[in-house]
Amino acid sequence: MANKTVFQTFLYVVTFTFALVATAAAQSQQVLIPSPPQIAASSYILMDAESGRIIVEGNSHERLPPASLTKMMTAYIVERELDEGRIALEDQVPVSVNAWQTGGSRMFVKEGTQVPVEQLLKGVIIQSGNDASVALAEFIAGSEGAFADIMNQQAQILGMQDSHFINATGLPSETHYSSAYDLALLAKAIINDYPENYPIYEQKYFTYNDIRQPNRNSLLWRDPSVDGLKTGHTEEAGYCLVASAEREGMRLIATVMGTNSENARAQEVQKLLNYGFRYFETHSLFSAGEVLNEAQVWGGKAEKVQMGVADDAVVTIPRGSKGSLESVMDIDSVIQAPVQAGQELGQVRVMLNGEEIVNRPVVALEEVPEGGFFKRIWDAIKLFFVQLFN
Repeated sequence: MANKTVFQTFLYVVTFTFALVATAAAQSQQVLIPSPPQIAASSYILMDAESGRIIVEGNSHERLPPASLTKMMTAYIVERELDEGRIALEDQVPVSVNAWQTGGSRMFVKEGTQVPVEQLLKGVIIQSGNDASVALAEFIAGSEGAFADIMNQQAQILGMQDSHFINATGLPSETHYSSAYDLALLAKAIINDYPENYPIYEQKYFTYNDIRQPNRNSLLWRDPSVDGLKTGHTEEAGYCLVASAEREGMRLIATVMGTNSENARAQEVQKLLNYGFRYFETHSLFSAGEVLNEAQVWGGKAEKVQMGVADDAVVTIPRGSKGSLESVMDIDSVIQAPVQAGQELGQVRVMLNGEEIVNRPVVALEEVPEGGFFKRIWDAIKLFFVQLFN
């Protein structure tokens, strides 16, 4: 206990500063970026799918009717149920009268039949089938109302603070709403959490019951980099679109709500995507488990502990500005054994032109057990004199 008191007496922070890119010419380069495009929509947002960085936004937290963009959440929950093994793609889903008679866009399933989950999921995503959405909701939760409860719980988990769902279809209701920001978060989750199902979103046609219907996302035909996600339209919502595209390894998500035509929603999303890809770039700075530095351990079996971050650190920045990135690591100077793997030891901050853009905990990447009695006493004596003369 005596040497523990000695350790705690001399706690302070050691700061390591290092440049992430080592060219002075790059650091001095001035980056010029024009103002974002004017977007004719009630709300909109452009987000990087990996870093989550918001590049452009307007009224992105405004609560608006999402129309069939709702079905992104319906599909996400189906994909989650598949991933957790509670349902399977080949499971047969009974079609109730309630599902069969649901109005609006339809997959044209027949009452009393049974349809595989896989077919219904494609009907939801590609054909925007309200009947398919209700059938899946009833299959998973027993009723559409109970399924809406799951939708709202999932929305909270994903951080969708401006969303509330009443149904699985997006048919109008005063208390059924979402926001451009929330829907971008949902799209990000769809892409990153269940990548095995994401290719469904880029399919241009789907045929069921001898009825071939096109995907209503016209950008799938206009822009080869676009591979999802979902359209929506009601009189209350206007024309809405959440789209994602990937170019040169960078993926963006664009959402527009409340545009005035099918063509307008595609044009406005295209403007957002082109702006983001032209003037921004995304870089992975640190990978989870990567050794960033090592620190002295006092009183341990080992003299050093390797440190890194628990999660990947990714940034979206103006093109050409990577040379201006700097990283600062603040670490407690006295780290006393025992040290547990994953134990927080400090933080790493990344700055761009003096502005902090990343802040991550620095953790121990390995365990360092406590040393023997004499090792602990000897380290306590050494530390005392190191601090005394420093």
